[in-house]
Amino acid sequence: MMHSALSRWTMSYFAAALFFFVGAQVLMVVGYGFPSVAAEAPETLVVVHMVTIGWLSLLMCGALFQFVPVLIARPLRGEGLVLPALLCLLAGLGCLLGGFIELSGAFETGVPLLAFAGVLLPAGFVLAAYVLGGTLWGARLPLPARFVTVGLPSMLVTALLGALFALLLSGYLPALAEFDFRAQALPVHIAIGLGGWLSFSAIGVSYRLLPMFMLSPDKERRSSKIVWWAGAIALLPVALATPLASLFGTPDVAPSARVVAVLLGGISLVFYGVDLAFFYRHRKRRAVELNSHAAKGAFLALVLSATLLLALLASGTVEQHAGALLYLVAFGWLSGLGLSQLYKIVPFLTWLECYGPVMGKKPTPRVQDLVAEPRDRIWFVAYFLCVTVGAAALLAEQPGLFRIAAGGTLLATLAIVTELVLARRLKNVPYAQRAPEGALPPRLFLPRTH
Repeated sequence: MMHSALSRWTMSYFAAALFFFVGAQVLMVVGYGFPSVAAEAPETLVVVHMVTIGWLSLLMCGALFQFVPVLIARPLRGEGLVLPALLCLLAGLGCLLGGFIELSGAFETGVPLLAFAGVLLPAGFVLAAYVLGGTLWGARLPLPARFVTVGLPSMLVTALLGALFALLLSGYLPALAEFDFRAQALPVHIAIGLGGWLSFSAIGVSYRLLPMFMLSPDKERRSSKIVWWAGAIALLPVALATPLASLFGTPDVAPSARVVAVLLGGISLVFYGVDLAFFYRHRKRRAVELNSHAAKGAFLALVLSATLLLALLASGTVEQHAGALLYLVAFGWLSGLGLSQLYKIVPFLTWLECYGPVMGKKPTPRVQDLVAEPRDRIWFVAYFLCVTVGAAALLAEQPGLFRIAAGGTLLATLAIVTELVLARRLKNVPYAQRAPEGALPPRLFLPRTH
């Protein structure tokens, strides 16, 4: 990693992702979207897609553009398409959000915004998949990269289903107007998006980042292979059960397929927990840094999410409490892991960008010197505590308490984002070490032009 090329646009992806994450939380605090309105209301769809596309998908794409070349020791192929992918995703997301707001009756433009979104968003994801897939193609794939090979098709399936939804709402697919997309395709859209694209890719990235930052053994283990196989196979019945049941007229297949998917997913999570315990127990870095400590909160949220899913399935209340489950997955597991690793990735890439050219030639600060861990620890504690309270409030159907908890997560997120900006500006580095001769002070989120 020390000698790998930096992805020019990764910081731009991160900056855009954080903008949407903060924006979504602001809307939640003021009571825009669920639970103040119904889960299927356009206002809720605005918040949901700001989180899933604007925050989590942009974050994951930005991270993969940097780490996929590291995983397979190859340069990124088609790097010139990374910026067009970002522009398509941003433009498509803007159209999607505008279309949902228009559906809520807030304004009328006369422009088919959802139709534009149904074209631009898939185009952006296809470009991203082309770059990442082309880089992976023909390479010897270590375990973390194999997780990405499952995540990328899941991303495309999710984008395709989303495009169909958008075009259907725009009235451009009258042939499918009588098809019950909400009952048949929406569960697949959510499960493949959160489970296949975001969670599977996040697990793969964690298999690289945790050993790298904690100096743990990263040799491929049998338990790791079980995580991949069980998780990958679990996605198949999720994706195929509904279309096969419709094709062959066997509706009883779908519930059985979901049971198989839950069992396999549970096996995958158990062995993932075994691997996580191994990484922490066998680390060579005795003092665990804050990013690795904070990641424990995300892993705990993943366990709580799985436990809550089983409880809801046993009680038959999945549909009633789906909002609480999805909130815990999106904000506890995925967002928690994203924030915790950004806290290390941003200073790490900043250090490489700024001090890499003078490494070994001039005295330089440590990566840890770019952040102030004792000051920032409280914000991660506050974030995960407020997410837990927010999920409990949704379960108890207490929208007022949820808004208070959302205010807590917003405050913690803003504090963490501020620390990332300070790291990019080198404000925590002692002045005498900040700018040795030959060092290149980084720009905040845009690449250098030379």
